[in-house]
Amino acid sequence: MVEELQHLKTEISKVIVGHSSLIDSLLIALLCEGHVLIEGVPGLAKTTTINTLAKALGLQFGRVQFTPDLLPSDIIGTQIYNPKSGEFITKKGPIFTNLLLADEINRSPAKVQSALLEAMQEYQVTIAEESFKLERPFFVLATQNPLESVGTYALPEAQLDRFMMKLVVGYNTKEEEMLIARRISKGEGESVSKVMDAPMLLALQQRVKAIHVDEQVEAYMADIVFATREPKAYGFAELESFIRFGASPRATIDLHKASRAHALLCGREYVTPVDVATVCKEVIRHRFILSYEAEAQGVQIDDVIDKIIEALPLP
Repeated sequence: MVEELQHLKTEISKVIVGHSSLIDSLLIALLCEGHVLIEGVPGLAKTTTINTLAKALGLQFGRVQFTPDLLPSDIIGTQIYNPKSGEFITKKGPIFTNLLLADEINRSPAKVQSALLEAMQEYQVTIAEESFKLERPFFVLATQNPLESVGTYALPEAQLDRFMMKLVVGYNTKEEEMLIARRISKGEGESVSKVMDAPMLLALQQRVKAIHVDEQVEAYMADIVFATREPKAYGFAELESFIRFGASPRATIDLHKASRAHALLCGREYVTPVDVATVCKEVIRHRFILSYEAEAQGVQIDDVIDKIIEALPLP
């Protein structure tokens, strides 16, 4: 099964130049059936990566372009009156798919963003008084642009906490960007073949659950999360004034899942502290809030996580 994952990664890399850590993180989230928020400036192939992933997996793909005038019913669906029958019929929205791309999710107000909450947490949608189960696997992959503030709405904390990972996409290297420009200018885009299907993916998700996690490694995960809540108790007195609210219990749960998925991606049947440290930043960075003092001093969330990881003793 590890060979299948590497084949999937190779297939995606035919289209996506560089961004290997982004691809790895997306695969980890898929193995855990976790939702992902991708943040990056325009033009970094965020949407292309997600579209390519859907093609390589052979999954149903849906896309919603979030705009200020979007309504919750535009995502989940609504009931329409049929004058001939005199009854209401249910028209399902684009959320009824396997992989939903919520493009520029911060372009819509909280009322629209919250329409995803039930689907992301309970894998069902309620239209009027009727609930509909979503077909598994189901993933929400959302993108947002961190630069613009005009016409954008910050995601509520409850919404952010539903995302298993927050990935920050950076620029390609000079050589990679030259290769991208050369490919596009010559029209040499690679086609993607289907290398996996839904049953294979579901089988891999079951395989992740069988990965062994030692109690000492579990304690290490919990220490990382609790250090964001009680920094002074863990010897980080200088961080206490920088953190307003620590990470939620979902951080510990998702760190446990993501570490096992990373171990499987590396071909191991057990989790090491290296697995935990590798996925830690993506799992936790959106789950705790810095204080105004930290913002005034230019302290970044990733800097705080790095300090905790470096200082905590390995099991």
